[in-house]
Amino acid sequence: MSDKIFVTGIGTGIGKTLISAILVEKLKSDYWKPIQSGDLHDSDTLKVQSLVSNDKTVFHPETYRLTQPYSPHKSAALDGIVIDEKGIIAPETNNTLLIEGAGGLMVPLNDKAMIIDLIAQLKADVILVSQNYLGSINHTLLSVEALKSRGIAIRGIIFNGEENASTEEYIINYTGLKHLGRVPALDDVNKQTIIEAGAHILL
Repeated sequence: MSDKIFVTGIGTGIGKTLISAILVEKLKSDYWKPIQSGDLHDSDTLKVQSLVSNDKTVFHPETYRLTQPYSPHKSAALDGIVIDEKGIIAPETNNTLLIEGAGGLMVPLNDKAMIIDLIAQLKADVILVSQNYLGSINHTLLSVEALKSRGIAIRGIIFNGEENASTEEYIINYTGLKHLGRVPALDDVNKQTIIEAGAHILL
């Protein structure tokens, strides 16, 4: 297995950053968000950093820090640049590297490359974050099909938020993937609840 884990979701707003923080704390892995689009004063790197307690994790700087909160290709265009995905090189570390994506798999980086292409380029295994809502089975299965079509290894699925046992059972049975756990809706997100949530994740 790769020592690089790419956390991606079935869409935007699924909870990738929360799950990333939980995994970073549980694994005491390094963290890297290659592309940050907007919210530079409150970036995902800063959010995860504020929720992690261990002293082993290294937070690596983003390759692209885009000022506008849009899809990376649009944010880059507004900033007057073009993202060169080939120039996005994983930082060197002897630790497990957890990589957080931007949006879902088919989010464009430029006119030709998408997040899924970056995952393949980085040779990372994927943990897919799903959330139970009407349409989530479709979005989850499409994401799995896309990853499998590119030959990208999937370590399993984490469900974030309210439980829907029948949906989760269908997705796991259909895909044959490992159910890595479900993180319940957290009333208060802090360092302690992040540690506690990690106990529900099977890695």
